[in-house]
Amino acid sequence: MAHEYSSEARVSLNSYEEDMRLLLAPRLAYFAGVARHEHVTRAAQELAVPQSTLSRAMVRLEQDLGVALFTRKGRTVSLTAAGRTFLVSVERALTEVERAAESVRADADPSGGKVAFGFLHTMGSETVPELIRAFRVDHPRVRFTLVQNYGEAMIERLRAGDLDLCLTSPIPDAPDLVARRLDEQRLRLVVPDDHRLATRKRVRLAEAADETFVTLEPGYGLRRITDALCAEAGFTPRVAFEGEEAETLRGLVAAGLGVALLPPPAVPRPGVVELTVTAPRAVREIGVAWLDGHPDTAPVAEFKKFLLSRRGNLLPD
Repeated sequence: MAHEYSSEARVSLNSYEEDMRLLLAPRLAYFAGVARHEHVTRAAQELAVPQSTLSRAMVRLEQDLGVALFTRKGRTVSLTAAGRTFLVSVERALTEVERAAESVRADADPSGGKVAFGFLHTMGSETVPELIRAFRVDHPRVRFTLVQNYGEAMIERLRAGDLDLCLTSPIPDAPDLVARRLDEQRLRLVVPDDHRLATRKRVRLAEAADETFVTLEPGYGLRRITDALCAEAGFTPRVAFEGEEAETLRGLVAAGLGVALLPPPAVPRPGVVELTVTAPRAVREIGVAWLDGHPDTAPVAEFKKFLLSRRGNLLPD
């Protein structure tokens, strides 16, 4: 038969569970120590607490549970059946707590800790691998958890605590974030190699007003920059395709589907010509962002310092 609980009953049950956690948690290590030695005095010596404190804690633990965990004979104790059952779960819980503590200590280790680092898709082929390679020259044991995504998604992961730092563009302006400009990257108008503008080296963006564009999806920083630059040039781009990867767009340009505003490729792609945009000034600023007030572990602080030292020299030549 299914049981239904009123909202008041659920609140009461949740409060009871929280109260039990608060009551039991500080006493679990004491219980495990007494159970291990089956002797209060020896357990007190190992745990470095007064014997009276330990004895009172065990009595209160049994009172809170409403179950006898020990049978007593002077300072010697032995576990009841309920005590043996309880000990199995307590030892498992204490082991998990110790593992968690070891994990966070390892992540914060100055020489071999962990950095959770996010970056844009377009930074993944050259920029980020080169940054990590250079950083690890002096910090060879630091580990990285890497997340490649678009800017807004990385900002949300910063706020959720999943990332320590992220490279993003445009540079965010929000009260809960700290962001620092590191560099800027010129954007180029990418056209098919048989396009009417393909014989040119430079172009004003207004000359592409009648073209069809392939762009990144709304929400991507490069899409916002593309829309803003086209607006500054006096037109709204006609969009034939919205994607998630700059190199996919470059391939579609080569196939003749449209033109695109893109950062330089890691490797030149056949089938396209990349034109310098003379007006408006077509660049994107790239910065590093982190959560304001969030304490840095030693490896995160070192990597942040390293990134800030690369101002003006972030991107490969």
